[in-house]
Amino acid sequence: MARIVVIGGGFGGLASAARLAKLGHEVTLLEANTRLGGALGYVEQDGFRWDAGPSSTLLPAVIRDFFRKSGRPAEKEIDLVPVQPVQQHRFDDDTVLDMPGGSRADQLAAVDGALGPGAGERWTRYVDDFAEVWEVLRKDFFERPWSPDHVSKQAQGLLDSRLTLHKMLAKEFKDDRLRLLASHAARFEGHDPRNVPAWVGVWSYVEQNFGSWTVPGGMGQLAEVLAERLRTRGVTVITGCPATDLVVENERVVAVRTTSGDHPADHVVVAIDPRRLPALAKHVERTMPVIPPVTCYLGVSGEVPDLPAEVVLHGDPTIVLRTGGTAPDGAHAWTLFGRGQIAEDLVTALARRGIRIREQVEVRIEKSPVDLVTEWNGSPQGVLWQGRGTLKHRLGTVSPIAGVYLAGAHTTPGAGLPSVGMSAALVAQVIGPAG
Repeated sequence: MARIVVIGGGFGGLASAARLAKLGHEVTLLEANTRLGGALGYVEQDGFRWDAGPSSTLLPAVIRDFFRKSGRPAEKEIDLVPVQPVQQHRFDDDTVLDMPGGSRADQLAAVDGALGPGAGERWTRYVDDFAEVWEVLRKDFFERPWSPDHVSKQAQGLLDSRLTLHKMLAKEFKDDRLRLLASHAARFEGHDPRNVPAWVGVWSYVEQNFGSWTVPGGMGQLAEVLAERLRTRGVTVITGCPATDLVVENERVVAVRTTSGDHPADHVVVAIDPRRLPALAKHVERTMPVIPPVTCYLGVSGEVPDLPAEVVLHGDPTIVLRTGGTAPDGAHAWTLFGRGQIAEDLVTALARRGIRIREQVEVRIEKSPVDLVTEWNGSPQGVLWQGRGTLKHRLGTVSPIAGVYLAGAHTTPGAGLPSVGMSAALVAQVIGPAG
């Protein structure tokens, strides 16, 4: 049995701690805030409740695998239900596309119907090309720790390619709407497609084949269930305890330093931005964190347009509207996100795009990118893509310091609930069961 300290109580830290405890280790989790969950949680005011961060997830198998490997199966703890449509896309020419998930045929028909005959075929042909990419990266990048000793030539070639998402989409599509559709996920996360490797488009394949899923009542429930799983597994949880550095002796970690003292450790899992720990900061000095979007939580009364769970208003700025919060009777909990040149109030920008609810707003909570980074002690979007070299400049599962491992958005395989969940599985795989 090893003494393991996990730094960070977001999804990556919670999942890592539960998996390692199930493997028989003595696990302590340190969280700087007074509550667990990080961006995976709730914002609440005056009877309204919004998901603080993600409101859905791709690749539900990652969540199901976590529950199965840490105790009771997911079906006994939460309801995972598909989201349809995954998103409604609205373009500047007033085209509206309700994009389904989980079906190639449904996507083909929807894109054809919204963007014109032939558009669906062009879209599905683009997505189909990622089938082999997914299989290669799944085996060598997502589901086992990256190592030059085991990587296939195909995976190495993909990750070393100079082809960017921007160049690929310029070649694939003449229709700007298809380019916006294919690049939206990267743009919304805060990246410039000119700096994003083309293989990142594989998430369009994942969405088409596996769909998007949510938990009725809000994804924040997942944080509550994970916290309960830690109690079941006997994990020691200490909140309000910021880690300030790693204690390293003879090139191996021996403890985690906090504002209230040192916590001895045989292994440490860093599930926060490694820049916050001086011992690791020098290893990631060539990377930058992603800036979160401008965010506005709205409590809206009265009748509102009948909208799906997520509406993407393409343009500059791009506005994303999520409608699935919990509200008192006769009211609605909406969340607005803004990306791009934000020169006006988001509610005003929303009205300019045809959704007018200003006079119905009862509650409004605004969060700037700085507010969010401060509140969450880092960016949940992880590392900014600055070209293909970014992958080599950010840390992988195993750090250069013996006994230190990384999970979460700032490490391989990246940001988003599926990637963060897989990073926790990689940590558990490397450390292994208690001897």
